[in-house]
Amino acid sequence: MVTARKPLGGAYAEGVPEDDSRQREHRLSPREEDLAILDALFNQSPIGVAVYDSGLRVVRANSALERIHGVPNARLLGHRLGEVLPDLDTAAIESRLVRVLETGQPVAGTEVHGRTPADPDRDRVWVASSFALTGQDGRTLGVTDMVMDITERHRVRKRLALLDHAAARIGTTLDVTRTAAELADVLVPALADLATIDLLDGVEAGEEPLTPGTGGIELRLTARKAARPSILEGLREMGDIQEFAADTPHARSLVSGQPVLVPVIAPDAGWVGGSLDPRAQALVERGTHSLMVVPLRARDTVLGVAHMYRTSARPDAFEPDDLVLAQDLVARAAVCVDNARRYTGERVAAVTLQRSLLPRNVPEQSAVHLAYCYRPARTHTGVGGCWFDVIPLSGARVALAIGDIPGTGIEAAACTGQICSAVRTLAQLDLAPEEVLARLDNMVPRLVERARTSGSAPIMDGLVGATCLYAIYDPVSCHCVMASAGHAPPAVAEPDRPVRFLELPPNEPLGLGDPVFEPLEVELPAGSALLFHTRSMADSRDAGRALDEQLCAIIAQDGMPPEDICQALANVAGSRIGPQEDLALLLARTRRLPAAQVATWDVPAEPGAVADTRSLALHQLERWGLEDLAFTTELVVSELVTNAIRYGVPPIRLRLIHDQMLICEVSDASSTSPHIRRAATMDEGGRGLFLVAQCSQHWGTRYHDCGKTIWAEQDAHPHGT
Repeated sequence: MVTARKPLGGAYAEGVPEDDSRQREHRLSPREEDLAILDALFNQSPIGVAVYDSGLRVVRANSALERIHGVPNARLLGHRLGEVLPDLDTAAIESRLVRVLETGQPVAGTEVHGRTPADPDRDRVWVASSFALTGQDGRTLGVTDMVMDITERHRVRKRLALLDHAAARIGTTLDVTRTAAELADVLVPALADLATIDLLDGVEAGEEPLTPGTGGIELRLTARKAARPSILEGLREMGDIQEFAADTPHARSLVSGQPVLVPVIAPDAGWVGGSLDPRAQALVERGTHSLMVVPLRARDTVLGVAHMYRTSARPDAFEPDDLVLAQDLVARAAVCVDNARRYTGERVAAVTLQRSLLPRNVPEQSAVHLAYCYRPARTHTGVGGCWFDVIPLSGARVALAIGDIPGTGIEAAACTGQICSAVRTLAQLDLAPEEVLARLDNMVPRLVERARTSGSAPIMDGLVGATCLYAIYDPVSCHCVMASAGHAPPAVAEPDRPVRFLELPPNEPLGLGDPVFEPLEVELPAGSALLFHTRSMADSRDAGRALDEQLCAIIAQDGMPPEDICQALANVAGSRIGPQEDLALLLARTRRLPAAQVATWDVPAEPGAVADTRSLALHQLERWGLEDLAFTTELVVSELVTNAIRYGVPPIRLRLIHDQMLICEVSDASSTSPHIRRAATMDEGGRGLFLVAQCSQHWGTRYHDCGKTIWAEQDAHPHGT
């Protein structure tokens, strides 16, 4: 079989077998072909065709153009387009036609927007192509314009562009309010004249929203955007809570979790004038005529609703296609809002946990005047692991600790809790700073191993590499000893001396297998400022000499209260490191106990010295006006001195300190420690320390290079005097 197809104007045959004599070729004459083409073009083609003369008057138009315009062709013939279709931008159309007439060059693919009587309530989009009509002599006779309706294609393209724009604009941060505002910015003016985003109470705070009931619904206005400022006049302010009646579209959408379309708002609708929704009445009075309500739903949880309104400035009512587009936009935003809500909840939990680990209402210290500042990081990864602590010790001393945990979020806060608890526990043993860090370093691998055994290894992994600086200050001697496990050294501002950063021995962070932590001992005159800071502060200090000098100038302000110094330092350092890092500062201005508040005696290692020591102590209490404590103090001194003489090693020393507490200390050169026990009825001994414990608020033992000290504390003002 041989098939052949020839162009119009010649013979035409298709699918004719050579051996089939019954098939006849049908030849079309040129006139028949021209008539067939014209018939198809003007009566059957879906593309609108108009032929204009050189004066831009319509001389021919096909039936498709009649359907596009909604105007009989009889009205078009002999008229210019603008005379019949005034709602179109005919000036731009005729400008294009004139260009074709003048140049003879075709113009293809021009988009035309407007309304015609065929669809007077909606904007339509057409694509037009124009080319010149020339005679046999080459003279331009007119122009042909071919028009095709691409409204649906244009809407799809516009919708995809808006969705792409929304994907780039919504969810740029993990802030609920900011995300809601980004959704409103996308909706207006692309889809609506006014958009409000109302969330259930608690969503902004990171809480799980309660399931809406069947009654009135309370929503908090979180974001809003209007095409014109006048639309917002008299409406709710940001953050206001509005109750919506159960029969309103807003409440119905929230309860059902389904969108609600109100193409035309009837002014007499019950929900419009309802007392629970005064906003709707005000909007209708200003020309609002169409409404869409779309719930923000993510992970089977309804977070709130998005309201979209159109006003008289945009007479088109919302259509089902608009609702589908709005659902897509709001669905994307809802996931971002829920992510932000979850992050906020986790951050609030982490910050709450972190703050709970920091000292609150630190009691007045005789040793130092304290001020501190903690600023959690504001990043998508959550707060870091900065911490500090102030721990009162025996002998009117104080321990100052600060550290940093690698990582962020709940995990870092959990690790911080472990470290803080361990440091406070070790501090109560009255250990030297290097001993505290050594035991802490030994504890870290055990905590990590236990976490791995229990299946919570990722939480405790942050302990390895944690830093810690531990210092003890004695207000009697003005002696300060400190040790660091990889933490930055403190800054010191001594009276009449330039600020300097102490040269701490470079010890390794915790958990890295270095069991030796070399201490540093310094003498700090009364009035010295000691600034402890976290790693972020150290990083910023290393970043520039200007910051170093600025910090030193602030620390050196003798007349400024420590609280103000701490806040000024936080402001300067915070502006340099930004919100992505935690910042913790602990400022201690040292004090010295007056010599009149301390009494010390050397005690001979013989039994007869006990009575003399009691007498000296009682006379000292009289000078301090603490006669009310004479009996208990006499008993405490007798028992502690007797134990030192019997079981200790000379030299023996008694020291009384009159501070907020009356402190009695007995020191000797031995390292053996007595233990409290409950003596039996017939036992001759064993009651001494038991009586000491009963007569004092606190007692204990601390060890030092020269032996040990047993101490007991009594309230110096037992009756509030």
